[in-house]
Amino acid sequence: MAAGVAAAACCIPPRLAPRISVPGARKIVAMNETGHLFGWAFGDMSKADVAGYLETLQDAALDNARQDAASRGFEVEAGTEHFAVIEQGETLVDVGNTPGGLVVRCTVTILGAAAAGVHPEGPMNG
Repeated sequence: MAAGVAAAACCIPPRLAPRISVPGARKIVAMNETGHLFGWAFGDMSKADVAGYLETLQDAALDNARQDAASRGFEVEAGTEHFAVIEQGETLVDVGNTPGGLVVRCTVTILGAAAAGVHPEGPMNG
């Protein structure tokens, strides 16, 4: 008889199988997901050639990305930052309407639960 019960149990479709509830059990969420965010800094185009000025804006853009990531509960993966000086017509950013006309964007990889659902979009994070 036991063999007949085991045989019947293997043939029950999963949608009809009884669900076992364990008190205190939680849904497991992946903690090592990755996503990407943008950080932004705005500067004065007339100072672009001044030594160290772009590096200062890059630091500000990275700091902006870290603050945004922290506010969402994510960490920034060290060494993943990539910088771009945005020129008019290259992206959706309207450089002509930005303060000073100089835009530095920093793209970083973020880590944490649900980070895979975060994607940088347009001129600001989506």
